[in-house]
Amino acid sequence: MYQVAAFREERIEVMHALIRAHPLAVLVTSVGGILEANHLPLLIDPLPSPQGTLRGHVARANPLWRQLHENEVLAVFQGPQVYVTPSWYPEKRASGKVVPTWNYAVVHTSGPLVIHDDRDWLRDLVSRLTDQQEAGRAQPWGIADAPADYIERMLGAVVGIEIPISRIEGKWKVSQNRADADRSGVADGLAQSADPQAQAMAALVAESGK
Repeated sequence: MYQVAAFREERIEVMHALIRAHPLAVLVTSVGGILEANHLPLLIDPLPSPQGTLRGHVARANPLWRQLHENEVLAVFQGPQVYVTPSWYPEKRASGKVVPTWNYAVVHTSGPLVIHDDRDWLRDLVSRLTDQQEAGRAQPWGIADAPADYIERMLGAVVGIEIPISRIEGKWKVSQNRADADRSGVADGLAQSADPQAQAMAALVAESGK
């Protein structure tokens, strides 16, 4: 990923937090010289330190788990992303020398793909992934709410995957390269939107100025 020093995020806990908040990954693999992308939620485990481990599952019908992957796989996690209008910059009124841009926060992770075709491993993984997403609901759903034989059939239809992270890289492009006044204008403009992504980005832009 192309990086600019001002946008580079290196704090492991911050990158892990983005993965927890936005667990749907684009998992990129290379088979026979052809790149393939799959979209699936992944659970981040902070161990082993410092990078951690990603875990998830794919449909048994998905050839991903049977394939011999030529290199490490790449999992991309997309955080908040928004268009930024030049109208929010005080510099627009001062000189007019401004252009639109796009703010975003992303995490890229790489590592070997490990396959787990084990019911106990899968049951634990699905339980923890479900609990993470159901947390905060008034009546959270758990796998014990479904008939046991039904859950067993569902577990038989998936295969577990694990990615011990060998490299993790974050990029937070959140107006750090703008003057304080322009950055405040962006944060204020985004905060007025009802879009949750704009609200989340407003917080990131405001934080970047501290």
